[in-house]
Amino acid sequence: MKPKAKRTDGQITNLAGEFFVAGELLKRGLQTSVTFGNAKAIDLLAFNEETGRTFTVQVKALRKKNYFLISHGKVAPQHVYVFVVLNAPGQAAEYFVVPGAILKTKPERFSKWFLDPKMPGIHPDILRQEGFQDAWQVFHE
Repeated sequence: MKPKAKRTDGQITNLAGEFFVAGELLKRGLQTSVTFGNAKAIDLLAFNEETGRTFTVQVKALRKKNYFLISHGKVAPQHVYVFVVLNAPGQAAEYFVVPGAILKTKPERFSKWFLDPKMPGIHPDILRQEGFQDAWQVFHE
């Protein structure tokens, strides 16, 4: 009998996603802080010194392409959501940057699964089709 594959810890995946996104924001000149703790409402704080704007960032991370589990009812329009597919070591991560206001007011853009009452989610392919891949300009507007 083949041994069952060890399941990857979701907390490790989420923390890796937060650090990857923090690194990308820092690389783009934003002062960025990771917020630590359980049941936190904000994953990152990012400040753009040029515009004087502060952003609250929610990170959703996956190890490989699948649905990001996110409920439309829990989306905060004031946050920026960064969805990251970490991919295998040696492969580049994929980032999708979506303002919370768009997620909240235009849920139909993200497929019927985003509004599913049992297990809502958004697939990376939908985010790519809708033009959110590498949409880091959100932090410079």
